[in-house]
Amino acid sequence: MADAKLHEELIVIDGHCDTALDLVGRSFTDHDMPPRDFLKRETKGHVDLPRLVEGGVTCQVMALFTNDENVAGANAYTKSLFAGVEDAFDRSDRFFPALNASDILRAKREGKVAALVSIEGGEAIGGSMDELRGFYARGVRLMGLTWSRRNALARGVGAEGSDGLTDFGRKVVAEMERLGMIVDVSHLSDEALDELLSVARRPLVASHSNSRVLCDHRRNLLDAQAEAIAATGGLVAVTFAGIFVDKDPARVTLPRVVEHIEHFLSVVGPDHVGIGSDFDGFTEKHGVALRGCDEMPRITAALLERGHPAETVGKIMGGNWLRVIGEILG
Repeated sequence: MADAKLHEELIVIDGHCDTALDLVGRSFTDHDMPPRDFLKRETKGHVDLPRLVEGGVTCQVMALFTNDENVAGANAYTKSLFAGVEDAFDRSDRFFPALNASDILRAKREGKVAALVSIEGGEAIGGSMDELRGFYARGVRLMGLTWSRRNALARGVGAEGSDGLTDFGRKVVAEMERLGMIVDVSHLSDEALDELLSVARRPLVASHSNSRVLCDHRRNLLDAQAEAIAATGGLVAVTFAGIFVDKDPARVTLPRVVEHIEHFLSVVGPDHVGIGSDFDGFTEKHGVALRGCDEMPRITAALLERGHPAETVGKIMGGNWLRVIGEILG
């Protein structure tokens, strides 16, 4: 019961989910799934408001992701996903946008859930700095420069080549830092990440990336990369997506996820590790470690059972995200 009590007291922040797709009937995991009502508890999908409350989640980062077939119209497509999230805001007094750290603290005080809106893939801004500023004005506070493909900002990890950031990408990073937007490195190629690290002036985050030492996948981070991200003052958020947890689906378990957390703790220390589930962005064929956001208390319990002090658990479950959000967003 001590672990349940601690979890209730924590500020819990999940740094990445793809649930916005489900809200408008474009599910990443089930293309035939009709739109889900975010305000009702569902058996499908991983995230909805009742399960976030049940799981003790204080802030959920809601990513706006454009799949390959919609890249040509990514700007409009992203805005349609954003509208789906805004509709959930409009229909509930328990779910509201987080524009800064104070909003997240208010959610905790009032027993509500805050949502920090992010963009996954710079295609969304359509090559326009004005569109970047427009998304910021509308409430976006984090952006991943790429998904796994190449775009006008940088080369993603799935695109062939040896190039990294583009000149436009460097300008976008500088403008994000000026505005007060978090720069997300997940999905960047190694070369793009190296170049980003050389120009970044504010903390960087990997919103949903695991250890390449434990699971040798190009989307995961090398120890030196994790150290460099931590050196900016940022964090690495461990994901539950099976393909990044272990190559053997049978080994995709909560204890294996905790091993990734503990590996990063050994590399960068307790101030630079967080959670980024990637809920509603992965399929069961690669294994399932957690089945939904209502199971978040299991992570707290597992970390305590492994002997980690409550202070460290609090940082991992949301404290480190809150620090970065406070530093960059205010």
